[in-house]
Order: sequence, then C-alpha cells, then structure tokens
Amino acid sequence: MSSGEMDGEQVTIRHVAARAGVALSSVSRTLTGHPDVSPAMRQKVEEAVEALGYEPDLLAQSLRSGTTRTIGFIIRDIANPLFALVARACEQELRRNGYSMILMNSDGSVETESKNLLLLRRRRVDGVIASLVAEDSPYIKKTILSLRRPLVLLDREMKDLNASAVITDHYTGVYDATAHLIKMGHEEVAFVTGAENVYTTRDRLRGFRAAFQDAGRPVPEKWMALGGFDAEYALIHTRNFLAKTPRPTALITGGIGSTAGALRALNELGLQIGKDIAFVAIDEWPLFDVFTPPISSVYRDAKAMGGEAAHLMLEMLNGKEPSESIIETKFTVRTSTDGGL
Repeated sequence: MSSGEMDGEQVTIRHVAARAGVALSSVSRTLTGHPDVSPAMRQKVEEAVEALGYEPDLLAQSLRSGTTRTIGFIIRDIANPLFALVARACEQELRRNGYSMILMNSDGSVETESKNLLLLRRRRVDGVIASLVAEDSPYIKKTILSLRRPLVLLDREMKDLNASAVITDHYTGVYDATAHLIKMGHEEVAFVTGAENVYTTRDRLRGFRAAFQDAGRPVPEKWMALGGFDAEYALIHTRNFLAKTPRPTALITGGIGSTAGALRALNELGLQIGKDIAFVAIDEWPLFDVFTPPISSVYRDAKAMGGEAAHLMLEMLNGKEPSESIIETKFTVRTSTDGGL
C-alpha cells in the first residue's frame, strides 16, 4: 500500500479523525498548527496520521482557507553566515506555528530582488520577510506595495509602508568600538562597509562619527569606503588604504563579507592584526574568540533577529498592527585592537 492510500482508497482527514477517535475540527486544528490544541489531542492525531500515512492536500486547504500557510523570506546574500542563522531561526519559529518558509536569495541585485518579490506574489504567500538590497529603489517599493500582504523588514527603513520591522541598534556597538580605539590613541581609523542606501550603514556611521565628535577629534572621512558589503570590495579598498603613507592605524569592517576581504588584504601585505594594525569586525563569525589573535567585534544576535521577524509576522497575520522590535549590539574587546600605534 503506497503512502496516503488505504486499500486503494485515498486517505482523508475523515480517516484520520476516525482512527484517532476525535472530531474533524480537532484534526484540522492540529494539522494547521493551531495553538489551542492539547498535547494529548496532538499526540492522538499525529499517531493516526503516521499510522495511515496521511498527506494533507495543501492545494485544497489553500483554496478552502484563502491562505497558503507559507511565508516568503528574501535575503540579500545567503552566503553570509549571519543571515543564514537569521533565516534558520525565523524558519524554526514559523514552523512551530504551522507555517512553512520559502527562502529566496537576491545576490545583492535589485533586479533579482524584484523578480523574487513578484514570484512570491504569484505563489500567494501569506506574508513576506525581507532584508532588501537597497531602500531607495522606487520600483522595489512599488512592487512591495503591490504584494498587499503583511511585510516585515529586516534592518531596513522604507517610508510609507505599512510594515513591521526588526531594527538593530548598530549605533551603540559601533560607537563603543570607535570610542575604544580613540581611547587607545587611534585617530586615523579606516571604515570599510556597505553603501549608505541601507539603514545598517547609516546607523553604523552615526555611531562612528559621534564617537569622534564626542572625543573632540576630527572624523576621518578620508578613510571611509562605503560601497559594498562583499569581500571583494573590502579587499580592494583595504589594499588601497594600506598603500598610502601614512596609513590608518586601525580598521573597522562593516559585516562578515567586509571582514573576510579586509583580513585577506592584511594577510597579503604581511600585516598582523593586534600588532601592526588595530582591528574591529562588525558582526561575528563563530570562533572569533579563538582566532590568533582573538578579534574584537560588534555583535548582534542573529537568532533573536530571526525569531523576532517571525514573531512580528505572526502578529500581523493575526490582525495586529505593524510594530518594531529593537535588537541590541554589544562591543567585545579582544586583543586584535591592541596594536597599530
């Protein structure tokens, strides 16, 4: 007998209800992840489902309910370990609440992102969670408005959207990191990160500039490279900065891709962090504390970001108004910031 069949007959929800000895409505609530189901009831239904090999007809359920129990998740770069952790935490929380997630990667391209949004609209997802490539694309905004579905933005700001948002307080972590470097005697601090057309960069720059201003020091604008989060961009601009005389005595990298590119440039030039140059990475890789030397970093909680994104989406699906959650950052001092002077 194949899965989902019983003596040649397709197994239905009625068979599951009869096997479990419960009402049809109880089976339906259990299978759709309804929170108002007792553990005992859930166990009965799940045992009946397994015994009969029942497979829900998702298309039929969608047509009946007008929903797909599916959330679209658009990310700019799935190769970034931080965003992979965000997506994982989000998917886990959605799954616990009876939703599945479609993950789509934009590869840092606005054109690809727009195609992803349109595809999710055609798939009739119930909502979209998005870390957009940029905030200043009129076409992306128009496409988002055409979705007419709940939207949660990840570390992005877009005006005139009825959307929830998970926002990271980058300012505090970067301010503390920069203030630490200034206290250590650094004035020529380079900053390599993405473009200012996203909130993430703007908030980090606010913290960077404010730390110099509060210390009564000029902001080292000449050492800023603001154009890309990828490793290649950081590699090129770190090389350029370090080829100058005098060169910066400290370096802050804005994101995991930027950190990878900058470290490659330093390795090429035979420069050691914590000795030849002070180094701070924004966003952590695992094992930063066991690098040689350990890398000072500004940390944001990827798991919290993903969980909050799912939570805000579920609230909107349940009829609540859009809201905002703030994720804190924390600067951790390690020995990579000891050198450079």
